[in-house]
Amino acid sequence: MVELSVIIVSWNVADLLRACLRSVLDEVRRAGMAPIEAARANEGEGEGEGEGAGGPGVEIVVVDNASRDGSAEMVRREFPAARLLANSENRGFGAANNQGLAESRGAAVLFLNPDTVVHPGAFSELLACLREHPEVGAVGPRLVNPDGSTQSSRRHFPRLAAAFVESTPLQRHLGRLPALRHYYAADAPDSCSQTVDWLVGACLLVRRAALDRVGGFDERFFMYSEEMDLCFRLRQAGYSVRYLASAQVTHHEAASSRQDLFRQNVNFHESRERFFRKHGRPLGALVLHWFVFLTYLEQMAEESGKLLLQPAKRSLRLDRLRLYARVVVWYLRGS
Repeated sequence: MVELSVIIVSWNVADLLRACLRSVLDEVRRAGMAPIEAARANEGEGEGEGEGAGGPGVEIVVVDNASRDGSAEMVRREFPAARLLANSENRGFGAANNQGLAESRGAAVLFLNPDTVVHPGAFSELLACLREHPEVGAVGPRLVNPDGSTQSSRRHFPRLAAAFVESTPLQRHLGRLPALRHYYAADAPDSCSQTVDWLVGACLLVRRAALDRVGGFDERFFMYSEEMDLCFRLRQAGYSVRYLASAQVTHHEAASSRQDLFRQNVNFHESRERFFRKHGRPLGALVLHWFVFLTYLEQMAEESGKLLLQPAKRSLRLDRLRLYARVVVWYLRGS
């Protein structure tokens, strides 16, 4: 029996991916499960591979999105238990996860970022939540920073007012806005397990039957908001989404996306607009689109002023100006 499929989509983070895979294998063994060797999975030996080794089987699928840092070669060389799908181009986060999903067979599917480290007991607790609560379609752990502090990962679905503030210059001044606090689920502490609308997708365990019912990730979301959209569809189908504070996973946030700040900026805002358009707020998405465009014009003006007043930081200011100018051009060219 394949109880768990672990799907990891990676792009140019070989060292972090290595640490992630080591933590996954360690946790699989701690949980009394057995990794299914990639060669046997590729040969189609489906049922019972792990049981003779002492527990249900776990398959690990790594989808490499055309990394240039030797990630695929490292997985082949160091992790024979992992099944590697090496893409010739970056297909995006959602599409690559769907690629791994199509090649997997587990009753539960863990979508795991490569910049994570799984803490002892996390798999057992997450799987137990699905077993004991059939109404739960997806569950995620408490994400922590490398220094041990808690990352914000619990969310309610966003109101438009929150979207105009989050990750825009307004957040510096309106961080306590009620709509934003609602979005960040600030009404309950991170230390308490709870039902939420959606979870940041760095580590998200989803019931296979629920995925069969609602489908995988919407591949129109290249990166960002794809897990929000998936959880929205799960909620529409009658499933709940659970945050499990007792399970912990370290997350080196944005290790892949910050390698390309231009794509990070445009993908984040484009995906959020797409979410509102898809789920009944097309006019709000249009207004948000041009509002965000104006914020980049404002940031260009701000950095230009700082360039004149703070010549000692000339290189930093010029880098930011180039970035904002590229984003503005992207908007003007029709995105």
